[in-house]
Amino acid sequence: MSEAKPSTRVLTVPNLLTFMRIGLIPVFAIALVYEEEALALLIFTIAGVSDGIDGFLARRMQQESELGTILDPVADKLLMTTAFVMLTMPGVMGTDEPHLPVPFWVTACVIGRDIAIVTIAGAINVMTGFRGFRPSWLGKASTFVQVVAVIVILVAAVFPTNNGLFLPATYVVVAGFAVFSGIHYIYFVAKLMREADDAGA
Repeated sequence: MSEAKPSTRVLTVPNLLTFMRIGLIPVFAIALVYEEEALALLIFTIAGVSDGIDGFLARRMQQESELGTILDPVADKLLMTTAFVMLTMPGVMGTDEPHLPVPFWVTACVIGRDIAIVTIAGAINVMTGFRGFRPSWLGKASTFVQVVAVIVILVAAVFPTNNGLFLPATYVVVAGFAVFSGIHYIYFVAKLMREADDAGA
C-alpha cells in the first residue's frame, strides 16, 4: 500500500496552530523587552505546547499538508532563535538572577547548529538534487530540550534564586544536544540518501 501524500490544503487545524505560534513570536519578544518575564513565560509556554499539539493533530485528524511540512520547522526555528537571542541580550532580562542573561556560547551553539544544517542541506540539494530531508530523532530531542530550557530560564527570571548549578547545568545540556544533534544529522542525511538510492535502484 502506498503512503498517503500530504495534501495541499492550507487552512487546517495544525496549520492554524502553526500560524498562531508564528504570530506569538513578536508578542513574546515585546514582553521581554518591557521586562514582563511572567507574560513572556506564558506566551512561550503556549507556543511551545502548540508545537507538540499541531503535529499530533495532523496525524490524528489526517490533516498533514505540504505547507505544514515546510512551515512547522520554520516556525520552530524562528521561535527558538528569537528566544535565545532575546535571552542573551544584556539589559533585556530585568532580574537579579546571577546566571542571566544566557551566555553567548549557548546561543551560538543553538543558532550555529541550524545554520550548519541548512547550509549542508542546501549544498546537497544543489549538487545532487536530493530533497528527502527529514528531522532526525536527535534533532527533535534537541528542539524539545531547547523548549524546556527556555521555560526553565524564564521561570528562573520570574522567581530568582541563587542556585549556582541550576541554570549553568541547563546551558550545558542545551549546548550539548545542539552540537551532537548537528553532527548526528550529517550521518542521518547520508542514511536518507542511501535509502533513496536503494529505492531508485
